[in-house]
Amino acid sequence: MAEHPAYPVGLRLSGRKVVVLGGGQVAQRRLPALIAAGGDILLVSPTATPSVEAMVDAGELIWEKRPYAEGDLADAWYALIATDDTEANIRASAEGERHRVWCVRADDADAATAWTPATGTSEGVTVAVLTSDAKGRDPRHTAAIRDAVVEGLRDGTLVAPHHRTRTPGVALVGGGPGDPDLITVRGRRLLAEADVVITDHLGPRDLLAELPQGVEVIDAAKLPYGRFMAQEAINSALIEHARQGRSVVRLKGGDPFVYGRGMEEVQALAEAGIPCTVVPGISSSISVPGAAGIPVTHRGVAHEFTVVSGHIAPDDERSLVDWPALARLTGTLVILMGVGTIGKVAETLIAHGKSPDTPVALVQEGTTAAQRRVDATLATVAETVVSAEIKPPAVIVVGEVVTVGPHPAK
Repeated sequence: MAEHPAYPVGLRLSGRKVVVLGGGQVAQRRLPALIAAGGDILLVSPTATPSVEAMVDAGELIWEKRPYAEGDLADAWYALIATDDTEANIRASAEGERHRVWCVRADDADAATAWTPATGTSEGVTVAVLTSDAKGRDPRHTAAIRDAVVEGLRDGTLVAPHHRTRTPGVALVGGGPGDPDLITVRGRRLLAEADVVITDHLGPRDLLAELPQGVEVIDAAKLPYGRFMAQEAINSALIEHARQGRSVVRLKGGDPFVYGRGMEEVQALAEAGIPCTVVPGISSSISVPGAAGIPVTHRGVAHEFTVVSGHIAPDDERSLVDWPALARLTGTLVILMGVGTIGKVAETLIAHGKSPDTPVALVQEGTTAAQRRVDATLATVAETVVSAEIKPPAVIVVGEVVTVGPHPAK
């Protein structure tokens, strides 16, 4: 038997009798998959681990507290033989041979009629890895191969396009603060499976180079607007491509719902009857300060943090921000899109009681190779932005947390 490779097959065990002999660590590892497969499981063992007992208590299998006995494999479709009694294992294996029951032997792969592959799942796909013969069996090697394949499927580095089951629609994906490694696993996978990617300048651009050939990449900033506003043109493009039966990813920087106008796109798609999946992203409001060594909260320093948009100055009638209230807070203030208005913001905060000496950090291009941090105070931040030539995108942190790091920037 060892001269021939194993024939791989997927067993459909739902409602069929499965016998497990032995309630130790091997059974503990294998039982969850057998339970998930819907097997009618009989455990025969004098003892069991606490985890196996918990499965019994939950009603997931039946346990007979005794050693193996002739006839236990009768009417079984599949058996896992994993006792610490070699003689019992041999007798059970012989019974399985007589009754044509496929048996896995935990103690002797050569004597088994079936082998358990190293398995993993990702998005409805089960990956099972077997070595070609018993003599060359290396469980660590097969497990490593399994892990590499499953991880590749999950993070999108191993792409197998869907041909029958893929549903056209839009995925609204938060790309994170800039470093391509900080996109979520699900976001990266959806990006790898897309037919069309509509992105903007804040999306992690390095990920676009990894896309398969044939994927259409659309720069949202270059969409022809005509009579449309920019956002309306983006909404129109998302709807148009989805209606053509394509899988569309709208790639945004940070999180789609943190100043990303993501809900506007979700609403437009819903009105058009287009299915939409929202994939949250790591927000720059927390991750960029963290990458620069600044905690937005710290014990004994700041018990809260507030994130605010600075794209509209405090003295603009369109502003919805209660700047006087923010000035009275004792925690951390994180300002996004505020490079152009930080002078007015600082003046307003000081005018309403914030100390001019309050520490401020400006973190430009956070989490990327071009990241730099420049520190100032509320009194000097406007001048610092000009002298240090701070450009968007930059996250501005106001509060004492700026100084608590091990090596605050100068």
